[in-house]
Amino acid sequence: MNARSKNLNRLGVVEAARAIESGEITSVALVRACLERIAERNHDVAAFIACDPEQALTEACRADDNFVSGPLRGIPFAIKDIIDTADYPTTYGSAIYKHHQPEQDASCVRMAKSRGAVVLGKVATGEFATQTPSKARNPLRLSHTPGGSSSGSAAAVADYMAPIAYASQTTGSIVRPAVYCGVVGYKPTFDLISPAGMKDLSPSQDTIGVIARSVEDAAFFTLGLHGATTVASVGVKPRIALCMSRQWDYVQSETIRAIETLVHRIESAGCTVSRVWLPEDLEPLISIQSRLFMYEARQSLANERLLYNDQLSPRLSARLLQGEHIGYDEYVSMRQQVREAQLRSDALFEGVDAVLYPAAAGEADEGLGSAGDPRFGALWTLLHLPSVSFPIDIGPSGLPLGAQLVGRFGQDTRLLAAANAVTSIIGPVQAELS
Repeated sequence: MNARSKNLNRLGVVEAARAIESGEITSVALVRACLERIAERNHDVAAFIACDPEQALTEACRADDNFVSGPLRGIPFAIKDIIDTADYPTTYGSAIYKHHQPEQDASCVRMAKSRGAVVLGKVATGEFATQTPSKARNPLRLSHTPGGSSSGSAAAVADYMAPIAYASQTTGSIVRPAVYCGVVGYKPTFDLISPAGMKDLSPSQDTIGVIARSVEDAAFFTLGLHGATTVASVGVKPRIALCMSRQWDYVQSETIRAIETLVHRIESAGCTVSRVWLPEDLEPLISIQSRLFMYEARQSLANERLLYNDQLSPRLSARLLQGEHIGYDEYVSMRQQVREAQLRSDALFEGVDAVLYPAAAGEADEGLGSAGDPRFGALWTLLHLPSVSFPIDIGPSGLPLGAQLVGRFGQDTRLLAAANAVTSIIGPVQAELS
């Protein structure tokens, strides 16, 4: 079956790029199919908060007419509303910035455009990319959370409104919403995608990444920003270490069983799986991560806290207030401990290509008042390590369960190759859309 015979909005990034390059489809046709899906479903899913069809089709025309070139030519993408855009307002998920219009695109937006990609619009974020949820819903079950804070990014990709979307993570805001919605989340090594033009929250941790429908798509788009088009392979049988820690006490039994089943499947496919316990000196960093966040967020959101506190959510106000009780000496000490741990973290990857770890406790939570537990991304974000999350099974209520693979600092291509091999072994894990 060729690309032209499919619903074009269901094409992944790689398949669409090849079809555009070969002339099998046009960017205009692809973008129009995505726009039609947005018009059909966004009223229910609330992933997009801003979309200008005329602007998107104009960019697609330019791509088809070869006014732009590059590995991402003609590929539509969505942008989390924590990231500045010159053509769209950027509200950061807050009423304070309801009419805020940046003068320039963030660096990651400009780079994607320069490589030929087409902006579809802005997607919902939690308030300043924190735990206060957006209005986005999980397209797999509209009564359940899509996760946070990259809720709109995950929902848009899972609902076939966009093949890929920019997201961001300070604790677990890429890996969790991706698995809640049954898609793939990729948080690169810290600063692999430039954060210039993203609203600061915790600058020592904030990381821009992507949510896509396959590891291959996430790799193609992200490496395409750097002008690369391939992923270095570690072979078809990556070496994996299943990492245990005290955080497993918070993992639901169905997720534990799904991860154990995954281990058996990849071992049966010829992969090597070892078991390791998180080094004792790294465990305390999980609690440091939240205190570091509170201190830095209090500094980053000083204007909002001091001038517009009545427009902040009670949840965010309370977290910022907690930061008041963290002194400078403690902050410097935390940064030093983190720096030393980042250097020591290399030891986790001796003899393995990636570490396997839960991405979420279980299925997406029912209700829209909470975005779920972000704890399983905390340590890896703090250590600046790349991670890829993906669905591994369907849970008892019919929603996805997920895991993540974590890689060595700067070894993103090795991690992506390992994740691609593992997800190929798993095969499709699909839950029905609402």
